[in-house]
Amino acid sequence: MTLKDVLGKLEALGNEKVRALNIRNGADERQYGVKLGDIRAIAKSARPDHALAMQLWETGNLDARLLAILWMKPRALSAAELDLMVRSNRVIQLSDWLNAYIVKLHPEKEALRRQWMESADPMAARAGWSLTAERIAKHAEDLDLAALLDRIERQLAGAAAEPQWTMNMALANIGIHHPGHRARALAIGETLGVYRDYPTSPGCTSPFAPIWIDEIVRRQAPRA
Repeated sequence: MTLKDVLGKLEALGNEKVRALNIRNGADERQYGVKLGDIRAIAKSARPDHALAMQLWETGNLDARLLAILWMKPRALSAAELDLMVRSNRVIQLSDWLNAYIVKLHPEKEALRRQWMESADPMAARAGWSLTAERIAKHAEDLDLAALLDRIERQLAGAAAEPQWTMNMALANIGIHHPGHRARALAIGETLGVYRDYPTSPGCTSPFAPIWIDEIVRRQAPRA
């Protein structure tokens, strides 16, 4: 498929309701409003093509960029290219797909994590805290969890919305996966009250850290 072919497919699948929702969530006019399921279906209909994916990304079109992420090869991107991609977007859905499908699989993600943890750019900071939350859960051997809790205590309540979400995820993961720090993580979450009143769908765990921590720890406890 060519760039023109793919853009034609996306345009034909455009949906005004999806487009309006995307705009409310921070997207600009460069989009067709394609449902995420339809984007995934296009991605599965052809073999991944990194060169075409990069052309799609360069259009700036939201739907094209989401599809591009599903066709990109993380190892074909330099750290500088990935850094620019993370910073060149302001749509949460796109940011989270990029983090999940590309950033977390990139060979230089640890260097990028350290860089982004010090960035004032909200999307770079969101990515940095996302990677930190992952490390807390999976391999925190050389992380200073006490220092991270200090930083979260200082910065979480006043953080921009974009990094606040993944910073809160890091707080919850400390409480869930590191019992020695659980009491302090719970206390910080309770004191700051971030996401205390956040609406939660039935069956979903609240993003309010104390509820989140307690619920996941309860689920993981061995049954008598």
